[in-house]
Amino acid sequence: MTWTTPVDIKAQIQKLWDNGDILGSIARNENVFPRRLKLKCPTTQEYTNRFDETRKWADNLNSIKQCRIEYEEINHRVLGKNNFPKQIWIDDLEQAASLIGKRTDLAQFRKLIETINQRQPLLIPWFARRPMLGLELDDRLPQLLAIVESLMQRPRPGIYLRQLSIEGVHSKFIENNRGVLSEWLDILLKPETIEDGARGVGQFNRRYGFRDKSQRVRFRILDKSLNLLKGDNDQDISVDIECFDGLDPPIKTVFITENEVNYLAFTTLPGSMVIFGAGYGLGFLSHATWLQKCRVFYWGDIDTHGLAILNSARAHFPQLKSILMDKATLMAHKHFWSTEPRQHLAQDLNNLDADESALFSDLKEQVAGNNVRLEQEFINWDYAWTIIQSCASKSDAI
Repeated sequence: MTWTTPVDIKAQIQKLWDNGDILGSIARNENVFPRRLKLKCPTTQEYTNRFDETRKWADNLNSIKQCRIEYEEINHRVLGKNNFPKQIWIDDLEQAASLIGKRTDLAQFRKLIETINQRQPLLIPWFARRPMLGLELDDRLPQLLAIVESLMQRPRPGIYLRQLSIEGVHSKFIENNRGVLSEWLDILLKPETIEDGARGVGQFNRRYGFRDKSQRVRFRILDKSLNLLKGDNDQDISVDIECFDGLDPPIKTVFITENEVNYLAFTTLPGSMVIFGAGYGLGFLSHATWLQKCRVFYWGDIDTHGLAILNSARAHFPQLKSILMDKATLMAHKHFWSTEPRQHLAQDLNNLDADESALFSDLKEQVAGNNVRLEQEFINWDYAWTIIQSCASKSDAI
């Protein structure tokens, strides 16, 4: 039997709720009710041949107290005229919420929208677009509003989040709600107070003018005659980016590697330095103008993301060369291949050279296998060190 049941009616309303149509209509001040619901009725023949079943079906629908039913008269050859459901309606929000057990949530959201209308009406369209998330935020609303209102009064405060003094708000709360706060602040703050180039929750502090802990650069001078600190011991140094920018050591060759063990395994190389990389964040090194005078080599994993990081780094260092990220290295270590969980989405990377681009295409097209990856720590060290030494000793990068 395919006739509409009370469960089906409830499911239609639940779908409207889950899609945000019901709560969104409150924020938009629109009426989505009265609403006619889908109703699959018995055919004329079924009314005649299965009268008892159709009567039970009608009784079940009549038991839905939140719905209004319109009837049609059916003339049975034995039992005469009887009224059966023809259309079924929900007349208002309250009846809809009652049917699916959401009356408390409905009242809660109405109160929330009233608060938003009173304090920050510019956020109403946001709640109209994202009503279900808005409902989830109800218990956090006082703190969230206090934060955005504080920044409206004092944009780009130039302090650490920890120093923001708002009753009932701690820095962890702000960190945990950066996504929502970013969306609200972008609506409420003047454009000139927002650093547009800083995007994503990781750039929250920079975007809205909070101080952030300085990025740090970890490096080793591989030529002991150029050590920055006293002594000829191995020096593994970490400084903030401002200090690194001001170093300008007499270095000719710089290696950047993404693997810590490889970073530590580099030994003596005249006029050279090794930097422990930062993946896609390598761009911050471009502030160190003295690096532009050096030969720079990048060593990352041979997979689509490794080549994408290389592509990104070369945008900041046009002279940058890849090392141990070629097809020969890949094929020489076939027994150490693994699988890249998810390949980079790009189809072309404009900053790669011809050989690198060909390798990227081969990886994307699964030429050697499914999502082939060679992580740099699996490359034979003697093989790697021979090539590294060759790069350091030549006047031109290979």
